[in-house]
Amino acid sequence: MEYIQRGNSGGCIFCTLPAAKRDEENLILARARHGFVIMNRYPYSNAHVMVAPYEHTSDLLGVSEEARGSLMTLVGHAIRILQTAYKADGLNIGANLGRAAGAGYDGHLHFHVVPRWLGDTNFMPILGETKVITQSLSDTYRQLLPHFQAVSTA
Repeated sequence: MEYIQRGNSGGCIFCTLPAAKRDEENLILARARHGFVIMNRYPYSNAHVMVAPYEHTSDLLGVSEEARGSLMTLVGHAIRILQTAYKADGLNIGANLGRAAGAGYDGHLHFHVVPRWLGDTNFMPILGETKVITQSLSDTYRQLLPHFQAVSTA
């Protein structure tokens, strides 16, 4: 409900949040030369993270090969960490390129890394039109941060 009421009025979160240098408050877990890992404030499941470049672009093919490689390295770290720290049975990984593809922030490229567990679906999204998240964002941040600190380079 917070997301619906607030809307997308605060500019590009993938530009403003890392620039603020308030990583814990903004749920930024890791920084690398070309991009960063941030928790999704409105997650599809517990420990849903996103990987984004610092460069404000929506063009995956327009970023340098070095930057694409850096982003994929961060996605790889996120996979390993979510499998280790949260014992994820599987993961959904993807990027919604363009509004027609479902991108909420279609002006800034980002990848979703969403942990999944066997049996993690239930009746709540169908009947209650809501998802059940079993851990607070701050607790999830504190649990993930030590794992991601080893991958931060900036």
